[in-house]
Amino acid sequence: MLKTPWKRKHGSKSYAYLCARVRAMKSKLLPKEVYPRLMKMEIAEITRFIEDSEYKADVDELAQRYDGVNLIEHALNQNIALTYRKLLTISAGESHQLISEYLRWWDVWNIKTILRGKKYGATDEEILESVVSAGQFGYHDLMTIVQKDVPEIIEMLRQNYPLEGYSEEELDHFENALDKFYYEKLTEVEAVRKPKTKSHRLFSEMIRTEVDMKNLKTLFRSAKAGVERERIIDMLIPGGLKLNMIALIKLTGLPFNEFTTSLRDYPYWDDLLTDIVTEDIDSLIGVEIGLEKYWLEYAARTSHYYPLSIVPIMDYILSKNSEVNNIRMIVRGSEAGLSDEVIQSRLVL
Repeated sequence: MLKTPWKRKHGSKSYAYLCARVRAMKSKLLPKEVYPRLMKMEIAEITRFIEDSEYKADVDELAQRYDGVNLIEHALNQNIALTYRKLLTISAGESHQLISEYLRWWDVWNIKTILRGKKYGATDEEILESVVSAGQFGYHDLMTIVQKDVPEIIEMLRQNYPLEGYSEEELDHFENALDKFYYEKLTEVEAVRKPKTKSHRLFSEMIRTEVDMKNLKTLFRSAKAGVERERIIDMLIPGGLKLNMIALIKLTGLPFNEFTTSLRDYPYWDDLLTDIVTEDIDSLIGVEIGLEKYWLEYAARTSHYYPLSIVPIMDYILSKNSEVNNIRMIVRGSEAGLSDEVIQSRLVL
């Protein structure tokens, strides 16, 4: 497990240093106007473009092993992992703790990736190429896990993760359990559960808004797929900001049209859902992109309220992840021959 020494004291002085570093890092993110240009480029041109940006070292290093789309994919994964590890290295005290807790999402993501790879017969090398060491697990930790067989992995992780009784036939159930476990642990952090300062209150509202967005995605997907009510309830995450469990449960098990109509009586309809939910909605892609955009815009707005706190750091973490996802979407869409319009509709800008 990653153990970064806490070198600086608590307080505004520590945050002043860290937030200054983060502002410099955020200034190097790709501006929105770059993405339409990327969509016009061939894969080789995109590679050269990102090689002239913050991804240069990653592209140069990995070009010896990969090319084309694979080179870009691996460069993106390596860059985001190193970026988030840099945040852990330059932070201390409270900021380090909160960043560390939030980035545990990548540990859950990696566990799911490893178990999925094992189920479908991927080689250890193929699985290692898919993990992202951006959380508490470093690359060598992940290598150790991947090299074990499934029973050994479960035995190694079950004390800290909800994997008791794991069965490959129920992989979906355990993936949902891991996601729920992550958010339940995150919302139990004192700064989220009992915020005592303005910065903690803003951080708490950010996290709990993310929980609301996750639950709305679950409800939309489940209603569209006709998932049974009991199974939906089991996937819902407590601790949201505007949607408590009582409200969420009332929305479960409804036919899709009835579900979308019922949303009009709930929070987020006027400032979010009314713009992305239509009567003849066919695909949920637009809905999910809309939820992601709302969450990113909410984080960006909130980051201005308290500039010397954990809040702008969270905004950067989310913005960096969005940049990586957008580049990946353009590259994959280009490779698949998707039109610019389709690719554009799937970018979170």
